[in-house]
Amino acid sequence: MSTSPVRVLMLFTIMNRGGAETMVMNYFRSIDRSKLIFDFIVHREKKGDYDDEIKSLGGKIYTLPAITPGNISVYKKSIKIFFDEHTEYRIIHGHCSELGLWIYKEAHKRDIPFIAAHAHNAPVGWDVKMPFRNLLKHLMRPYLTHYFTCSVDSAKWLFGPKRAAKAIFQPNAVNASDFQYNKEKRDAVRQKEGWNNRFIIGNVARFDKQKNHLFLVEVVAQMVTKRPDLSCVLIGANGGEYEKVKQGIEELKIAEYFQFYGTRSDIPDLMQGMDILLFPSFHEGLSVTMIEAQSSGLKILTSTGVSNQVAIIPELVDFIPLEKGAEYWAEYLLKVQYTRENTLSKIQNACFDIQKNAKWLTEVYLKAVK
Repeated sequence: MSTSPVRVLMLFTIMNRGGAETMVMNYFRSIDRSKLIFDFIVHREKKGDYDDEIKSLGGKIYTLPAITPGNISVYKKSIKIFFDEHTEYRIIHGHCSELGLWIYKEAHKRDIPFIAAHAHNAPVGWDVKMPFRNLLKHLMRPYLTHYFTCSVDSAKWLFGPKRAAKAIFQPNAVNASDFQYNKEKRDAVRQKEGWNNRFIIGNVARFDKQKNHLFLVEVVAQMVTKRPDLSCVLIGANGGEYEKVKQGIEELKIAEYFQFYGTRSDIPDLMQGMDILLFPSFHEGLSVTMIEAQSSGLKILTSTGVSNQVAIIPELVDFIPLEKGAEYWAEYLLKVQYTRENTLSKIQNACFDIQKNAKWLTEVYLKAVK
């Protein structure tokens, strides 16, 4: 007698090609979908990059109102209606950080046995939202049954030290075989993209303040006189910093050295063609992009604000303080030398390949609801 798969309810803002979204999709593609299916609550009417694939894999997508200070009562009502209509969910896994509070609280009222929040990031610095974020994360904690994280710092920030010590580490695993370095493929990609005889600096990130694209632009500006063969390829969704980045490039008169690729589905191929990944984020948890880059044997230059746990292959990841300034970063980049190699076995041995991890996650979910 066949049984239906257990349906896991994932919480997101929108299923675009961000780090957490890509990580969850890597697991969704790789799990045994006769046992588990991922469904999604999102908070934007706009169609997400992964929506069609989710549906093709058997998942469902539900849209709730966006969370704003003026519509909390409407939002809470919509959550209640959702759970009245969908009593099948026994596993909830939230990726909205502290904004999952109201869903976690309603799920707790209904005795749902698995209510997890996932810590993907530890914010650095202060902005106007920080007091509210700090309040919500404290209010959220009592309603959780499980704590997930990709890094120690992220867990401490979202859950507090005591709960962080009990957090489940879920690797931001990738399908490493898709990224493994191949010289012939690299040559083909560089020919196709017009990158032959160019030094390709890559960045794969949404245009968000956290990702620090404006500093990246300053670094490139410092390099172009010494590396006129340089091209900087920026891949990622247009965010709040997109226009500022474009403007900064125009003001520095270095537009000829930049290529904007937007959102792409062929990241494994594009990484083959790059020479280095420049990732000067103010902060990161365990960046999926940097794990993908290491799976491709690609050298990474990143900031000390990024968790050092991301250095799965230490010789491929160099950390530099942002305080050193753009000129220092540029000089460092100009001196970088390394031999590109196939790193598949190293990623697998470090347990960041998706196949083994998908089986592990399936066992975690099913054990909890049985």
